[in-house]
Amino acid sequence: MSAIPVVDVFAGPGGLNEGFSSLLNSDSSPIFEAVASFEMDPWACRTLRLRAALRHHRREFGANPAVYYDFLRGTVDQAGLETSPALEVAFKHAWDEIREMALGPDTRAESNSQIKAALEARGTGEPWILIGGPPCQAYSLAGRSRRKADPTFAGDHKHVLYREYLAIIEEFRPTVFVMENVKGMLSSQHSGGGIFRTIRDDLAAAGNGYDIRSFVVPDDDPKPSDFIIRTERYGIPQRRHRVILLGIQRESGLRTPGQLDTRPTTTVLDAIGDLPGIRSMVSPRGSDSETAWRLARDAAWLLAGKKGGRAARLPAVGAPFVDGYVPALQGHLRDWLVDDEIGGVALHESRAHMESDLKRYGYLAVMAERGKRPKLGDLPDALVPNHKNARNADAPFTDRFRVQIRDESSTTVVSHISKDGHYYIHYDPTQMRSLSVREAARLQTFPDDYFFVGGRTQQYHQVGNAVPPLLARQLGEIVADMFGIKPAAGRL
Repeated sequence: MSAIPVVDVFAGPGGLNEGFSSLLNSDSSPIFEAVASFEMDPWACRTLRLRAALRHHRREFGANPAVYYDFLRGTVDQAGLETSPALEVAFKHAWDEIREMALGPDTRAESNSQIKAALEARGTGEPWILIGGPPCQAYSLAGRSRRKADPTFAGDHKHVLYREYLAIIEEFRPTVFVMENVKGMLSSQHSGGGIFRTIRDDLAAAGNGYDIRSFVVPDDDPKPSDFIIRTERYGIPQRRHRVILLGIQRESGLRTPGQLDTRPTTTVLDAIGDLPGIRSMVSPRGSDSETAWRLARDAAWLLAGKKGGRAARLPAVGAPFVDGYVPALQGHLRDWLVDDEIGGVALHESRAHMESDLKRYGYLAVMAERGKRPKLGDLPDALVPNHKNARNADAPFTDRFRVQIRDESSTTVVSHISKDGHYYIHYDPTQMRSLSVREAARLQTFPDDYFFVGGRTQQYHQVGNAVPPLLARQLGEIVADMFGIKPAAGRL
């Protein structure tokens, strides 16, 4: 059968789509195929176009072209990649698929026209799927905490962007939809009422009506908390808790949906422990040297009471491409993440850190090895930030410096990782740094050949603003089963 069309809205860098698009029939043809993706961030759109072009090529030829590996290694630039004979046609298709647009009332006529054209090109009356998550900052617990004194918060348009998602359902009536958001939406209030009940009721009443189901419980009338997916239960090396709704058009005749199967815990070590060790650069610019870095490390270890002498020499700061790396991942993560053709690892370099932060990172990583997790006010005097309320028990974000524990799933990777790395400290005291883009991407389960376009800040932002693709694949398996399709092993 032909692939089931997918429209992806509020697409971010493409995590949901990556999972759905990876699924194959027994004849190696794709089960799902994105026909339109909408995203307002220009850097994320460039990432989406790159990935869409690769998918188009893989559907035709079964593998990435050699020029793409040259691009990852830095021997071919973006322009050379897009105009290469191997991918020139694929990029033309990608430009048709990816729409850089802020969805809203002002652009609704244009977006509707584009969705209509994309679906009609696949044949009218065919089943199709809508996926995506309206921007979540207004619902997030952290965001609400930071903005509770902001008089514009109640009027933030992000509270009601789900209405754009709803408008698409009303207009085009997808057979199935998958909507993702932060769990803070369960408690978020707007105009004096709970927003989750409003969203759920509106979605259920859209078109000819939808049954709103959970991916984790079989009930046909789930409680609000039943929509929370705790990713660490499903083989994702991250404790990311998100609300995901499954909408099924009434009278569609589809099978009753199954539920996600739990898996053993996957840890930070499982996900990133085989990557090459790198050190951070000392900022400000011009003050970096291996000697300066070692002095900061030795001071941190002394405060922590750790002996060690001179650590093994580490590469300076990694690189946009680190050559010669051979993946040693095991199990399901190897199957999903690894591409042996890469011949190294992309996007694995550390951001620069001030000497004071380096010492905090080194100290806290040593403490984490001992099973201790000091708060801000528990740090030695020499490491306490110069904030007047740093030692106050009621100071906000007292855990703003946090080590990702090697033998646990990580904390949630969010877009704030683009601002600083304090919440994403590497567990290894000999590296004394925050996570690289590739490490964050692995915790999010983006495959190693997934490239994020832009500077490092934009790359971090994209990684944190996504649904883990390996979770999305599992959601896609459930949706495929509703259509009577059993996905084959392997991936597009």
